[in-house]
Amino acid sequence: MFTRDSHRPSANPHSLPTAILSFCLLPCSALAAEPAPPPTTPYDETIEKAFNPAGGKYGKFSLDLRWRYEYVDQDNVNAAGRVTTPDTANASTLRARFGYLTPQFSGLQAFAEFEGLQDVGANDYNDNPAGNGNGKTRFPVIADPAESEVNQLWVGYSGLPATQVKIGRQRIVFDNHRFVGDVIWRQMQQTYDAATVTSTYIPRTSITAGYLIGIQDIYSRHVELDAPILNASFDTGYGKLIGYGLWLDYKNPTESRNLTYSSKTYGVRFDGGTPVVDNLKALYTLEYAHQQNYESNPIQYEADYWLADVGVNLYGVTLRGAMEELGASNGIGFSTPLATLHAFQGWADLFLITPPNGIRDLYGVVKYTVLGIDLAAVYHDFSAPDTGLSYGHEIDLLAEKKFGKHYSVLLKFADYDGDRDANRPGHNILDKADTQKFWLQGSVSF
Repeated sequence: MFTRDSHRPSANPHSLPTAILSFCLLPCSALAAEPAPPPTTPYDETIEKAFNPAGGKYGKFSLDLRWRYEYVDQDNVNAAGRVTTPDTANASTLRARFGYLTPQFSGLQAFAEFEGLQDVGANDYNDNPAGNGNGKTRFPVIADPAESEVNQLWVGYSGLPATQVKIGRQRIVFDNHRFVGDVIWRQMQQTYDAATVTSTYIPRTSITAGYLIGIQDIYSRHVELDAPILNASFDTGYGKLIGYGLWLDYKNPTESRNLTYSSKTYGVRFDGGTPVVDNLKALYTLEYAHQQNYESNPIQYEADYWLADVGVNLYGVTLRGAMEELGASNGIGFSTPLATLHAFQGWADLFLITPPNGIRDLYGVVKYTVLGIDLAAVYHDFSAPDTGLSYGHEIDLLAEKKFGKHYSVLLKFADYDGDRDANRPGHNILDKADTQKFWLQGSVSF
């Protein structure tokens, strides 16, 4: 196993993923032995009461602590012969988040939340790919800067029927985080300076409309933009039919890839599941979106997004197969700059920016729970949509165990193997080094 002081992997670099994969492929019959979650202890109940005095009469406090060790190992010379960064990075960080939600008064309520991150031990990593973070640009990137900030500060009103209004810095998440998310994986969260209205007044329908004027991103930067956003969903009984629109107009070139993130996007999504027989459920998701340049973007382009995802849940085991494609034109790829990008196209985070030729991700997912441990294995195959040129493939593995309502431990691994043809001089497609990442994490949340 990698340790905080590790500088290189063991002689067999695939020993860890092999071990985890073997664990993931335990006989499914073990599912029957899954224990019930442990009850809340008297110690936990004491803390809960302290954080929720008089049953919420005086408001409610919240506390979230998360320690994480992250290890990155990447080739420092790629197939094109270019020297990249040193091949390893280590980060041991502790994130603390503390908040207070006021009681309601005539439908009004307010929430304030402070967030801070500090490295505790290993800190041989570059915390910002733009190079203006901790200055350790000779190391691979681990995007967790030691910063502190006001993470949320909003006032809400719920005096209208089935409607919530919020003004201020807040979390916003649409659907599966693909177009609007809070980047919950990284230690510093992404939040928005915005006004939003969410209504469920119409039966089986949810509508959220908002206007963004700023993003507090994972590097603790304030990114200015003007952006109306809209998401509306209707529950058909077989799944949710969702329509959405984003109109992003960025103001600062250095925080928006020279304003090329300024775009307008319209999309439709259908996501659901249907029982077939006892212990068998069909799962399906279809999605399409169209994007083009908008307002301050200096480059004209149009690109499409496609997702087809089908699967089954059989006796608690989830199997899914999918194709996700982000197109490109005029050298600009379909972009989702507000997304929780880590959740898509591999946990190694090598495709956070869509390549100039676009990307097609064919992937398969296996998930199940054994002895209270959530397990997942994902395989990705990446290629260019139009040419079919292979970018590479990736294996992702995860194991997470929750202890009661407030505690959890997570083990996670990603192994990206780049295709040498995609890095060859003259192809001008990618410059992606083979990369392995490993995470060990513990969380406490009240």
